[in-house]
Amino acid sequence: MAIHPLRTLIARWPDGRPEDVPVLKSCGVEAVLEEDAARLGPELQRAEIAVCPSRALPEIVSHGLWPGVRSEPRTGDSDETASASREPWVDSNGYLVYFERALHPQRPAVLGYRANQEAGLDGSRVVPFDSLELAYAEARLAGGNYLLSFDPRFREALRVGDAKAKAAAASLARTHRWFRTVEPWLGRAVSPTVIMLVEPGDTLELANLGYRRGVSPRLVALAELPAPDPNRILVVSAASLKQVPATVYDHARAGSTVVIDSPPDPSWKLIKQESDRRFFSLGKGQVVAYQERIVDPSEYALDLNDLVSYRRRPVRIWNALAAIVVATEGVHPRESVAYLINYGAKVEQEVQLRIQGHFARAELLRPEDSAPRSLKISKRGTMSEVFLPDLLRVAIIRFEQ
Repeated sequence: MAIHPLRTLIARWPDGRPEDVPVLKSCGVEAVLEEDAARLGPELQRAEIAVCPSRALPEIVSHGLWPGVRSEPRTGDSDETASASREPWVDSNGYLVYFERALHPQRPAVLGYRANQEAGLDGSRVVPFDSLELAYAEARLAGGNYLLSFDPRFREALRVGDAKAKAAAASLARTHRWFRTVEPWLGRAVSPTVIMLVEPGDTLELANLGYRRGVSPRLVALAELPAPDPNRILVVSAASLKQVPATVYDHARAGSTVVIDSPPDPSWKLIKQESDRRFFSLGKGQVVAYQERIVDPSEYALDLNDLVSYRRRPVRIWNALAAIVVATEGVHPRESVAYLINYGAKVEQEVQLRIQGHFARAELLRPEDSAPRSLKISKRGTMSEVFLPDLLRVAIIRFEQ
């Protein structure tokens, strides 16, 4: 079969043996990296699993944290959770795909971190078997791919036919098949409500926390800064840059808010001062200048949400503390899309979601559903609101005017 760097389910399988091939097939694997394929023998060809040569892949993003909720496991359970009063800490990697696509738009974004200590698996963390599906799903939603790296415990459980491991393998294969059916809605351009200018270096962690804190920023390389459009672009983040391009201030002059952590121009008119930042009037908009370089990306992301205001945020969710949601453009101008990925246990209650804009129809697409489900939609100020019946792992919601 032809290897597609974004659509083919490709696995690493070190120290493999011929009898492992049915295990790979049960996971939906379509190709194995060339360096791992030799030990698997001719059974690969009989199982219609291809060998993926290194030349078939672009430069791989090798860093990343194993996805999931980093907290204490529940007694007698291998899953991870959070109490109602404590927000879970989520490790995720979808932002790496958006970052890679912003800096290298002509290159397929492929993540290749391994299930090892460098990814945060130091032996003290219990890894749910379905976390491999998380790694794959978050990359595909963002428009990239992930080279499957099986945690050794998962690999051995699959070999002996453990029921939970087999269920996780079947779920991974099902999700991969589902991604083929929703291909047009994967990796769409993120809503431009918040533009975050990025470059190699400190802006990477700003992007990470921007997605984790629900900012849903569109990551943009310095050379690709779009023209001012204050009706759609409310905030432009130019923090943690080595040098702020002069063109960024055209957005403030047009009516947007520009955020910097570099020295302000002395000619700007000061309108408000806080302990850590100052607000300046510039044209029809404003510049928010932090007095020092950003050191807490999490707090900075919350500040961006405040600057947008809850009425104008691109997307919001409730009742899903371990989920990340991203608002994107649709396949046509009258459509918007929301991506949801849940890093914790299944959410059994309704998940409330609001997206910017007024829409007449909403459709829920999930791997576990045999067909799309229509959702009741309500107008809430400038936003539209729907309720999901629950949230297992990954979902796409299409909104149409």
